[in-house]
Amino acid sequence: MQLSKTEEDLMNYLWKLEKGFMKDLLEAYPEPKPANTTVATLLKRMNDKGFIAYNLFGNSREYYPLVKKKDYFSKHVNGLIKNFFNDSSSQFASFFTKETNLSKEELQELRTIIDTEIKNKPQ
Repeated sequence: MQLSKTEEDLMNYLWKLEKGFMKDLLEAYPEPKPANTTVATLLKRMNDKGFIAYNLFGNSREYYPLVKKKDYFSKHVNGLIKNFFNDSSSQFASFFTKETNLSKEELQELRTIIDTEIKNKPQ
């Protein structure tokens, strides 16, 4: 299951806050802020999809994420590699390094990350 762009935006605020009431989430938005009803609808859809849950305090709901940001992002990247790069990480890496405006320093950082991962992988 996937989040829509507007749900993803709201989820980013919730990941940042870790938990929050409707007023906290509304405060996190920049101006112009969405209507309360819009955020309430998004929260209900996200709850129905299993991305968030809430604790009741009287009539107020404190929302919290059920999915970690890293896990959500990882699933998206893996889907992207599968669907757009024929399940080839090397095709993805080639595209990413050639078609983005990475500086020489950023490419060297990527190399360091990859070299470290290679060393840490079991034989």
